[in-house]
Amino acid sequence: MIRVGDVDVKGLTSFGNMLGALGDDAPKAVNRAINRTGDMARTQVVKKLSAQVGLPQQLIRRSVQVKRSSWRDLNYELRAAGGDVSLKYFKRRETDDGVRAYLGQSRGWDWFAESFFRGGRWPGPRKEISWSHGHVFARTGGRTELEKITSGVFIPVEMLSGASAKAFSRTVESTLPRRLDHEISRLLAH
Repeated sequence: MIRVGDVDVKGLTSFGNMLGALGDDAPKAVNRAINRTGDMARTQVVKKLSAQVGLPQQLIRRSVQVKRSSWRDLNYELRAAGGDVSLKYFKRRETDDGVRAYLGQSRGWDWFAESFFRGGRWPGPRKEISWSHGHVFARTGGRTELEKITSGVFIPVEMLSGASAKAFSRTVESTLPRRLDHEISRLLAH
C-alpha cells in the first residue's frame, strides 16, 4: 500500500498561512489537491509497473485499487491485490525445451523447462489447448497429471519497489505543492 502522506514533500509548511485564511474551506482545497496528485501518481505507477513486471497496463490497472481522499480523511491510498501471477498473462513462446516468458525489465526472459501451453506433436502444427484458457502447464507424473506454472511475480510486492515506487514519490513531490497552490488560489479568489 502506498499513501500520498508517506512521501516527504518539502515546502508544504509555507502553505500554513494561506490554509488558515481559508478557514472551513481549507480541507476542500487540500482534498482536491491530494486527489488530483494521487490520480496523476497512479497513472505513473501503472505505466512504470507495467514495464517493470512485463504485464499489460490494463491488467495492472485492474489490480491497483484506489481509496481517494475525503474532507474528513485526507489520505489517498493505492492498494494492490493478487498473488503469484500466472504465465498466461505474460508474453510467452513455446519452444522444444519448454516455455520462455518475458517477466519485465527487472527479470527479462525466463525459461520454464518442460512446460507447454499448446497440444499436438512437436514440431508439427500445435494448437492452443481449448480447455486450458491459455495457462502454461508442466507434467508432474503421468499423461493427465498437470500443474499450472506461475511466474513468481507478485504485483503488491513489485509496486513497493523499483521504478514504480520512485515514480510515485517523484510525482507526489513535484505535483502536490503546485496543486495545493492552485486550489488555495482558486478558493481565495472567490
